[in-house]
Amino acid sequence: MFACSVLACAGFARAQEIDVAAGGSTLFSPRPSSASEAFQPPALKGGLYPGASLQYVRPDHFGLNAEFNFRYKETFYNGYQKFRPTLYDVNAVYAMSISDRSTIHLMAGGGAQTTIFYNVFNPCTSGGGVCKTNLNSTHFLVDVGADLRYTVWRHIFLRPEVRYFRVINDTQFHSSNLFRAGVSVGYTFGR
Repeated sequence: MFACSVLACAGFARAQEIDVAAGGSTLFSPRPSSASEAFQPPALKGGLYPGASLQYVRPDHFGLNAEFNFRYKETFYNGYQKFRPTLYDVNAVYAMSISDRSTIHLMAGGGAQTTIFYNVFNPCTSGGGVCKTNLNSTHFLVDVGADLRYTVWRHIFLRPEVRYFRVINDTQFHSSNLFRAGVSVGYTFGR
C-alpha cells in the first residue's frame, strides 16, 4: 500500500509543472489627456519594480499564477510626498508549448494595487524628533498578460513578460490603465 502511494505521488510530481521566478520590470501609463493647469494627479509610471512569481501548470495546460511587484525606491507624489506602489495578483493561466525550449503563457485574473504614502513631516510629540507616518491606499485590479518562457539550461529559464492592469476606482493617479513590462529568471520543477 505504501509503495503504491509513493508511485502515485511520483507520477503526480512528473505530471505537473511548477515555476518559481524573480525579476524586474517597469510601469507605463498614458499621459494626461487634459492641458489644464489645475491640480493633475501624477502618472504611475517608471521606476524599477523587483518581483517574484509562483506558477503551477497542470498536464492539461491550465494552471494558476501568483505574483508580487513593488517599486524599489520611493518616489514623490507631485514633488511633495514620498510614496511606493505595489502590485499583486493571482491569474488563471493557459500554457502553449511552441518548441522544446519555449512556452507561451496567457493569463487573466485579479488582485490589488497598494500605494504606501510616507509622511516625514509629522513631528513626534514624545521624543521631539521626526516620525514617519505611513498611510496605505488599496484598490482592486483586473489584469491580462502574456509571457514567453525560454529554457536556457536544464530547468533554468528566462521569461520576458507584459501585463495590462485596470485599477478600479483609482483617483490618486491620472489613469487607471497600467502596463508592466519586464524580464524574470526562474527555475522549473517537475518538467
